[in-house]
Amino acid sequence: MDNKRELFQILTRRFGLLNKNCCSVGSVDISTIQSHILYEIDKHPDRSMQQIADILAVDITTFSRQIQTLIKMELVKKCPSPKDKRVSLLSLTTQGKFVATTIDQSMNDYLEEVFSHMNEFEKETVIRSIQLLNQAMAKSTVCCTPLL
Repeated sequence: MDNKRELFQILTRRFGLLNKNCCSVGSVDISTIQSHILYEIDKHPDRSMQQIADILAVDITTFSRQIQTLIKMELVKKCPSPKDKRVSLLSLTTQGKFVATTIDQSMNDYLEEVFSHMNEFEKETVIRSIQLLNQAMAKSTVCCTPLL
């Protein structure tokens, strides 16, 4: 297929469906952006709100509203930085860690199932190709660079 955009449209839609379906843990429903926020806080504990917003390339106002919702859901805690009280550091609560881990496991199970339809060489080729694409996107001047 020569239409690269169509390939990415299909891939994006399929991952969008995955994200839409993945994010219920018990009685807790998590939106796609909330799932991404939990993942990044889990991966980068005790980072500031601005740092996590930058990693996700989300403006701070939108991000702040999402954090308030996650705090009300008792999944995220916000504490002042010991170095600068004006800066809030984010971490997961015990329940937040459980939700993040459960979503992570669901995503990994899904990807394992997808990769089960490929042989070892095909799996390694796809993973290596995605790594190369991510590296190229990070170097691009057109898009994709607030991600750390």
